[in-house]
Parts: sequence; C-alpha cells; structure tokens
Amino acid sequence: MGDAVFTPDIGFVRGLKEGGADTMKQCYQCATCSTVCDLTPADNPFPRKEMIMAQWGLKEELSADPDIWLCHNCNDCSKYCPRGARPGDVLSTLRKAVIAENAFPRFMGTIVGNAKLLIVALLIPVALFLALLNATGHLNIPAGDVVFNKFFPIPLVDAIFVTTAMCVVFVFAISVSRFWGKLNVNPYKLMAHSMLIPSLIETLKEIVFHKKFQKCGANADRTWTHRLIVAGFIGLFIQTNWAVFNLYVLKWETPFLKDDPNMMMILGSQAAVMMYYAVYKIFGNTSALLLLIGSLMLFANRIKDKGVNSVSSSFDWVFAVMVFLVCITGLLSEFCRFANNAQVAYPMYFIHLVCVFYIIAYLPYSKLAHMVYRTTAIVYAKMAKRDVM
Repeated sequence: MGDAVFTPDIGFVRGLKEGGADTMKQCYQCATCSTVCDLTPADNPFPRKEMIMAQWGLKEELSADPDIWLCHNCNDCSKYCPRGARPGDVLSTLRKAVIAENAFPRFMGTIVGNAKLLIVALLIPVALFLALLNATGHLNIPAGDVVFNKFFPIPLVDAIFVTTAMCVVFVFAISVSRFWGKLNVNPYKLMAHSMLIPSLIETLKEIVFHKKFQKCGANADRTWTHRLIVAGFIGLFIQTNWAVFNLYVLKWETPFLKDDPNMMMILGSQAAVMMYYAVYKIFGNTSALLLLIGSLMLFANRIKDKGVNSVSSSFDWVFAVMVFLVCITGLLSEFCRFANNAQVAYPMYFIHLVCVFYIIAYLPYSKLAHMVYRTTAIVYAKMAKRDVM
C-alpha cells in the first residue's frame, strides 16, 4: 500500500459487528473465500481484501469499493471458510452500511435499517392514512357491498402513491449520485464514460437472466427464490399500471362490471369483456402468488441449516416479512371482498396499503435498495473494466 495513511474507524467496526459481521475478526487471510468464488475478478479479488479492510475499520475505503456489490451473497465463501469468519455475512453487512451512509435524508436510513424502530416506520403511514381518511370523511366501515373505493377513494390512493413514488425517485437520484461519486475516486477510477449505455444494457441482461446467480454453488436454490421475487414484483408493477390504464384510459371503474358500457363498446361483447377481466385477474393473482412463494422460500433459506453458520440481520428479516405481508394482505383483501365480509375486508385493505407504502416509500433505505445500488456498482465495474464478465 506504499506510503498511504489509513485511519481506522473503531465505531464503524463496532457497528459492523453489531449488524451481523461479528465473526470478521476470525479471518486470518488464508484466501479460501476468494479462491472458491466464481464471481470475483482475478485482479484484487474479493472478499479477502474486504475482510481485512473491515477488521481495520477502513470505512471510507469500503464505501468506495464496488466489489462488495459484485458479490451476490451465495455464501459459498462462508461455507468453505476454515475459520467460520463468514465473509458473505460481512459483505452483506457492508452493503447495508453503504446504503445507510448514502441515504437521503440520513435519519431515514437509521430508522429503516434498525429493526427496533420498525414500529416508527409503520406508524408513519398509519397516521398519514388515518388523518386523510378522517379529513375526507371516510374513517368508517361503509354500509352495503364491499367496495374498496367507498372506503379509501382511488383518487386519494393514487395521490398518495404517485407522490410517494416521485419522492422515492428524487431520493434515489441524490443517494446514487453520492454513491457514484465515492466509487469514482477509488483505484478503478473511470477513464472513459462513453461506455455507460453498453455497460447498463449488459448489466440489465445479467440481472434479468440471472447469469451470475447461476454461478453460485453452495446455495443454488437462492437463484429460484430471487427469480420468483423479481418476477412477482415485476408482475405486480405491470398489474398496477394495467389497473391505471383500465381506470383512466378505458374508463372502466372499480368494481369492474362485466356489462360496463365503455368496455362493451371497446371489446364488442360481454364475453370479450369477461375474458379480458379473467386475464387481468389471473395475471395479478399469479404475480402475487409468485411473490408469496418467493418470500416463503426466502424464509426457508434463512432458517434451514446448509452447513453455513450464517447470521441473517434484522435488515434481511424485515424485508422478508414485509414482502410476505404485502402478498398475504392483498390476497386476503381480495378474498374477503368476494366473500362480502366488510368487517374484515376494509381493515385488511388498510393494512395492505400500509405494507405497500412501506415497500415503496422506504425502498431507498431497505433491502430492496440493493437492486439500484448493485446495478449502479456493476455498471461502474464494467465501465472500469473491473467486472469479471
């Protein structure tokens, strides 16, 4: 390292140990982890160097290290570590620390990243929704058939979530710009920015087809867990936009009527309307089931013993629980609506909206932020000729 001067951050080391990297001090630099990893570059391979950097408390250097994001946390390195130092858990904890470090505003990263403050994060949308329902005169169980629009008007739902999504994009723009700035002062500093678009395209292809997940050997079934979760989220995103299209373009208001005059005029017959409705519902429910199955597999992967003494942080568990709750509350809301059980349907729908809000609003600070940070780091690594593929 020449004449470079490094300043250890003891508080950073303590935070890593409390966050799940409590065994990093057991690493004695045998390099087994780097040897067994099929994703690490030949030049300065990870996670060996990250282990010693974490032990030394080199916070700034680790914040500017794209390699912690090239890891897909398959835990092959942890399985074969002769000292039980769990390099996979250390890198996972480092990624959490990077998200918190770049968060905007930073106190939100602290709230979402700390399981003890989960109730605070949930109370924010609960208080917001109750206040809005009270202000609009909807803080009650409507009489008659169950129609969610009578309880929580769609324009109000759209206003909340469109505004929230716009804020998330703004927050990510600031957070990722901070992250990119740190990456671009490391030893792999970019020389040519013209490779941005080709690198982004190649990165997105890898993500969609899970090319790198397929290289993980010890926990190969994580590939299917990840695929199901990604497919479920993509499907529900499409379903949400499909619902917007139905409402604002086709003028097909909920609850959807099979003999709606607008749809009859567009599709020509009631049979065609019913077919369209069936495809719409099947697609949405299938997407929800894929996400539900993926979340259950995520639970199973974290619980069962694979010969790797991995400690999952609360950061991971909260994400898994919230994904499960989004699925189960959404499906139960639909079931109770069909059963016309107002006393259960409306409260369940309220809980579902709170969970959806949690997933969307806290995306820049939660486990889901990985998809943006990892994509950014892989793009950067490809542009810097750092990526192994």
